[in-house]
Amino acid sequence: MAASSLPPLPPLALAALMAAAVLLCGGAAAEARVLLTLDDFGGVGDGIANDTQAFVDAWAAACGSSEQAVLAVPAGKAYRIWPVQLYGPCKGKLKLLIFGSIVAPASPEEWAGRDPMRWLYIYGVDGLSVSGGGTIDGSGQQWWASTCKRKKTPPCYSGPRPKTVHFEECRGVSVEGVTLQNGQQFHLTFTRCYDVKASFLRVIAPADSPNTDGVHLNDTSHVQITDNLISTGDDCVSMVGNCSDVHVKDISCGPGHGISIGSLGKNRTTDMVEKVKVDTCFLTNTTNGVRIKSWQGGMGFARDLRFESIVMKNVSNPIIIDQYYCDQPTPCANQTQAVEVRKVEFADIRGTSATAQAISIACSDAVPCRDLELKNLNLTLEGGGGQATASCYRASGKSSGAVVPPSCLAKS
Repeated sequence: MAASSLPPLPPLALAALMAAAVLLCGGAAAEARVLLTLDDFGGVGDGIANDTQAFVDAWAAACGSSEQAVLAVPAGKAYRIWPVQLYGPCKGKLKLLIFGSIVAPASPEEWAGRDPMRWLYIYGVDGLSVSGGGTIDGSGQQWWASTCKRKKTPPCYSGPRPKTVHFEECRGVSVEGVTLQNGQQFHLTFTRCYDVKASFLRVIAPADSPNTDGVHLNDTSHVQITDNLISTGDDCVSMVGNCSDVHVKDISCGPGHGISIGSLGKNRTTDMVEKVKVDTCFLTNTTNGVRIKSWQGGMGFARDLRFESIVMKNVSNPIIIDQYYCDQPTPCANQTQAVEVRKVEFADIRGTSATAQAISIACSDAVPCRDLELKNLNLTLEGGGGQATASCYRASGKSSGAVVPPSCLAKS
């Protein structure tokens, strides 16, 4: 419901808005604010009733307020919300305080006639903050069970699934201190956003839940992803498209697929990722560690990337650059074009590898990887029993400090 075309508020909503404004205006010098709750708009919060309209009406009132609005999801309650699309621009800054729970309907059939890629979709809202310590639950179990990745015999579902919380074309957005769990697909997605913070989050889904990335960036820049515990069935953090100026710090990741740049260049697209720093992270029991992955035939680049101060415990494939990524049931055709990978540093990374090959760098013949650096690495086999190895193809750069396993890079 767009703020620019808001309908007249119902009497109950208007009364709530006026009362909240009076309560929060503590004096002439105080900043005027408006406090609203879902209950003011008829929300039940018993985990059964459909509270979608209450949420939509509360959002419309908050977004339409000329004062800073605070929209609260009360503690101790669970509000079941069907797919919603919340549009800006809003008249003032908006804070969404989730103290209780927002819960998706369990059955995929509830998306019949709706966009199957959206559940909580927020578009064109600037200056929005989400916090409160509550929970957003995607109830994704039936979605996972029907997918071809989970269900190996037909019929199975290979179509799109909802992104649990999806911000698009937003600026100055922060999501802090909430739990996102059991996402139908990606838990928290930012598309074409700028100035983003995602901090102090718990993102939880079973290790075998397909494509349940924790935080996913697409065409988004000036991002801070910090102080998060992420345990899902796919990448803890992933970024695709055109992303820049991204800092991923103080992350506990695992289980899951590690921290990934990519996949890039799918279907011969041009992707450009640069100025990314990943540091002070702990990865445990993940199927990959830190990874750059691109499809053959893509264009663009991944450059000015730094992975440092990372500890790994029982991680398969701790360090990967793969320009031959192919996530499909049939083999991918060989193509000469590739996303360029250059100026990448792996520094101060230590821990144990669950696979014999701890470092795997496989680059394109036509567009080799260059200006890579391995610095102060110590990756040993989990449980002992031999030395971990490193493998490089068409990759050049330098190493410095102690590097275990020994560097396989060709000299630049």
